[in-house]
Amino acid sequence: MTHPKNDLPSCFGDLTSVFPKADDGLRHTPESCMVCDHKTACLRTAMTQKQGLTVREELVDRAYSSGMVGFFGRWSRKKDLHRKKMNPDV
Repeated sequence: MTHPKNDLPSCFGDLTSVFPKADDGLRHTPESCMVCDHKTACLRTAMTQKQGLTVREELVDRAYSSGMVGFFGRWSRKKDLHRKKMNPDV
């Protein structure tokens, strides 16, 4: 679903606003975003930007730390994410 740009809040798609890192090192959606009509589209938009790749790297690192992904799986995924950061068109 697309939204006219004028109807969107200024924080729309800004990962640091809509999915910030908390004191525990994990990312949480603020309460103010939970009541917003644009929350799903906003977070999707934020995750498709370069900042979203950083979040995906964090997930890979956590999966590796917890033993859910092995060394080569982590290496391969991080290499792919790095490549996407350097050339987002690929």
